[in-house]
Amino acid sequence: FSFHFQAYEKRFPTCPEIPVFLGSEILHESRSDDGAIHIIERSCKLNVDAPRLLKKARVEYVFFIQKNTVNWKERTLRIEAHNETFANRVVVLETCSYSVHPENEEWTCFEQSASLDIKSFFGFESTVEKIAMKQYTSNIKRGKEVIEHYLKELISQGITFIPRWTPPPVCRQKDEQSPAVGQDADDLPLESGARGTTKEQTGSSCPPAEAVSPDADKLDADYIERYLGQLTPMQESCLIRLRQWLQETHKGKIPKDEHILRFLRARDFNIEKAREMLCQSLSWRKQYQVDYILQSWRPPALLDEYYTGGWHYQDKDGRPLYILRLGQMDTKGLVKALGEESLLRHVLSINEEGQKRCEENTNTFGRPITSWTCLVDLEGLNMRHLWRPGVKALLRIIEVVEDNYPETLGRLLIVRAPRVFPVLWTLVSPFINENTRQKFLIYSGNNYQGPGGLVDYVDKDVIPDFLGGDCMCTVPEGGLVPKSLYQTEEEPENSDHIRLWTETIYHSASVLKGAPHEIVVEILEGESVITWDFDILKGDVVFSLFHSKRAPETSHKEATLPSTSAAGDNTQLIDKTWVLGVDYSRMESPLVCREGESIQGSHVTRWPGFYILQWKMHGPLPCSGTSLPRVDDVLASLQVSSHKCKLIYYYEVLASKDFRGSMSSLESCNSGFSQLSGATTSSSQSQSSSHLSR
Repeated sequence: FSFHFQAYEKRFPTCPEIPVFLGSEILHESRSDDGAIHIIERSCKLNVDAPRLLKKARVEYVFFIQKNTVNWKERTLRIEAHNETFANRVVVLETCSYSVHPENEEWTCFEQSASLDIKSFFGFESTVEKIAMKQYTSNIKRGKEVIEHYLKELISQGITFIPRWTPPPVCRQKDEQSPAVGQDADDLPLESGARGTTKEQTGSSCPPAEAVSPDADKLDADYIERYLGQLTPMQESCLIRLRQWLQETHKGKIPKDEHILRFLRARDFNIEKAREMLCQSLSWRKQYQVDYILQSWRPPALLDEYYTGGWHYQDKDGRPLYILRLGQMDTKGLVKALGEESLLRHVLSINEEGQKRCEENTNTFGRPITSWTCLVDLEGLNMRHLWRPGVKALLRIIEVVEDNYPETLGRLLIVRAPRVFPVLWTLVSPFINENTRQKFLIYSGNNYQGPGGLVDYVDKDVIPDFLGGDCMCTVPEGGLVPKSLYQTEEEPENSDHIRLWTETIYHSASVLKGAPHEIVVEILEGESVITWDFDILKGDVVFSLFHSKRAPETSHKEATLPSTSAAGDNTQLIDKTWVLGVDYSRMESPLVCREGESIQGSHVTRWPGFYILQWKMHGPLPCSGTSLPRVDDVLASLQVSSHKCKLIYYYEVLASKDFRGSMSSLESCNSGFSQLSGATTSSSQSQSSSHLSR
């Protein structure tokens, strides 16, 4: 505080750094008996940027009265200013205060406020108001620059420390005669000592190295800028308060400031919310021994061969770069061979390694590196990645990482996103924090190449060879995990985890002969994405997608079998009088879906209107007069003639603003499915694709 006050006083009597401030003279000055309080009243001469207005009022300059009150004992400076010129027409009041920060005695807090009351000003009231606001805004910005200028000037003169004020020793006798001043002054050494004792006690709860190491002084401005980055005084205060609370209450290892700061940022510097989140995370780390995972976890050989992820240099900002070739990873095989827990521990070890690499890069580049970049290649993404137990495991991993490693992902680059990607995005995006989702950049097709693509974020000589770069990447290529390595036999997908999905987001439906099941999706804007995911539980159906400008009317078909109510609903929308090609048009080529298959797909809409998803019973194709019907078709027809088909389905619409990829590229790109695709069916003649599995 004393240092800042000394810099402030250098503004008087004149200040070349503030051109409008032409000079000042002292009108009155007084001090308290012990010298703790110093009051100066000045008349300040200003040159306001309004020459015509002032000339009309026959005034060349504007004078303000400024009263400065310094309380050396309380370490405060209060500045009160009001206009002397035009005082009967305009009242300008401004108050500024400097005080010591309650959490850190080396910080100085600054507050400023002003009011303007225009009674009358020759008909120029609105002009005066604009000039005053402009002048005030300029003064706020310039005032900070001036203080910094004089602080640097003091340092250049070799003045880096000004001793704190202490009462003169002869004041004790006067204190008895002047209790109001003397008692406070007498208390000052005690208060100072009490603060010092508190500081020592707080420091003693930290490890000794933390207390004596200059680099680890958590209150040092250079340390904050070097290891934590730019923080506002409020943010710095929140960090110190939360760390101090941990030192006083937490019995385990105190996390580093970088770690605490991540939780504060994740909760927008709400201390209570950040404290709750951090405490839960610390308990979780202790329970699962996460602090020792890098020493204790040794990934199985299976992960080394089939887990397609690894660290790869850093991006342009110095963040560690992690590459994940998700499209080439057999997630289903890994879950069945290793189990969900092993995959979770491996992901945790990756996050712990990421934090370690951030610390190393901070020391290497000489600036704070607190997060990493993840580059995800989706080439080869297909329905195997949408296997529900695998998605369920992915959601659990996302939840654990979001809760315990907040603000560690600096940027997520998703490249070569195929048309099935919106389905996966629909499932996982609700579990990802909004702040994290804002860091996603999605490139469909080859959009990642060239300006605006990866080269904007990753140096060209670091881009992996499989993405067209020159850098050899050691990340495993993955492949199918042999079924002989599975821990358990394959189970039918109608177990508990499927029931969990059907009870939450899936709907059931029945398809009768001559009575298809149809749902309508109204699209209000072009270039939205309709995604669907359904399972054929019984029978064979044909799936189609239509578009109509007319709103269809709903009609329900009553089933004739006793078990209909348990099997699901049946809704028909396309009127019998509608003509294909006139009243509605086909958007998706018919897709035959067999019993037991799972189908996922998406469609990029081109026009607003009503889109109808239709499932109808599959029958034998009509045969010509010269050919005999196929035996398989006849048997299939006999098998379903007296039964209905059953399915469960889920659909969602993603607006173009929610899907942050190139919609036209998403529509036209090829998925380029690898060997993982197994049995995959897609339509290259439509603007959508569906993927199935058995």
